[in-house]
Amino acid sequence: MAETVKLPIIDLSSPDRISTAKSIRQACVDYGFFYLVNHRVEGQLLSKVLEESKKFFSLPLNEKMKLSRKHHRGYSPLYAENLDPLSRSEGDSKESFYVGPVEGDMAQTNLNQWPSQEIFPSWRLTMESYHKKLMSAGKKLIYLIAMALNLDEDYFEKVGALDTPRGFLRLLHYPGELGCFNEQIYGASEHSDYGMITLLVSDGVPGLQVCREKFKQPRLWEDVPHINGAFIVNIGDMMERWTNCLFRSTLHRVMPVGQERYSLAFFLDPNPDCVVECLESCCSPSCPARFPPIRSGAYLEERFKLTYGE
Repeated sequence: MAETVKLPIIDLSSPDRISTAKSIRQACVDYGFFYLVNHRVEGQLLSKVLEESKKFFSLPLNEKMKLSRKHHRGYSPLYAENLDPLSRSEGDSKESFYVGPVEGDMAQTNLNQWPSQEIFPSWRLTMESYHKKLMSAGKKLIYLIAMALNLDEDYFEKVGALDTPRGFLRLLHYPGELGCFNEQIYGASEHSDYGMITLLVSDGVPGLQVCREKFKQPRLWEDVPHINGAFIVNIGDMMERWTNCLFRSTLHRVMPVGQERYSLAFFLDPNPDCVVECLESCCSPSCPARFPPIRSGAYLEERFKLTYGE
């Protein structure tokens, strides 16, 4: 049995922004994960998104495959990806649907794929509304993260990260029954996220685990309990790179628990042209930069190739 981790709770509506930023800093140094409450994403909207997600995943496979993933948008079936390149598993027991940016650059928004409006009349509107709400909450959080790093709160805006940032919403479905396998099957095998930050919410079914010390063996995994109405936020590899590993991009996975599980992950990434290089507040002569500068788009493209082989 895994231990249960007690993650910090961050209140996005707190008027004491300096205290909130300090709490975020401690959470990102110690855990790389925290809960976010009072984020102004209505519970009714969350429920609607989960409901629409369930409707889509209940379609026959041949119908879902009509929207198969292209340009990192659309549907991926069960076992289509393995997030842990060292795993011998044939793939993770989850299916997903990606929605890319819904505002700004038309070349990007037009790449999105949408189910038939006749079958799902409110699906697109619901997902676009949720995407916009998450983008707004994510940007507020990025301002606080800048303060947590002893930077001006608009630092990431000034370096171009928030100039048409890329937000990707991923709807996820983990089936309850997996059948018999000769190997360990994961809902999502161990991985760290690639970008700046991820905001995750689920239907309350357990399964999410974190491993705070990714360079130690054996791995110690801890269960992340569900808190109604709270997002689970985690730091991605790009932010870890920006902060010279001060903020940790923590390994996590989803274990099958014999129940169907639905979750919604929102990945907030910088503008692809933004250069990610060690922050001045995170390096010194005794702690020099560990990574060379790289453009956000090039970094993400490299990571996706490793996962999807494209």
